[in-house]
Amino acid sequence: QLQLVESGGGLVQSGDSLRLSCVASGRTFSSSPMGWFRQAAGNTREFVAAITWSGGSTYYADSVKGRFIISRDNAKNTMYLQMNSLKPEDTAVYYCAAARGFSFRIDPVEIADFGFWGQGTQVTVSS
Repeated sequence: QLQLVESGGGLVQSGDSLRLSCVASGRTFSSSPMGWFRQAAGNTREFVAAITWSGGSTYYADSVKGRFIISRDNAKNTMYLQMNSLKPEDTAVYYCAAARGFSFRIDPVEIADFGFWGQGTQVTVSS
């Protein structure tokens, strides 16, 4: 099992930045591909960004490409999501997740490949 706890959400204005953190415990974090997903009110959960276990490859949804940066520090069992130039449409609950195995499908990234989830952190962007 892998326990995940997100933090860093909040209320910001359009154009501001936020950094989300996800701290892991339990199963070996350093061997787990990780991802960020979000769910806006009334919508299904959607992919935001993902990173391989080594951090060598990253993947982004088109809607956040060029604005968000995913990273990880395996020595601290922590993953990050730096969110810049935030827009009202980025408003959602953001979840961190760990892949079920040692890899995940891409093009598109499949939410079904992620089996361990945090409780989520709310991000609200006002216009």
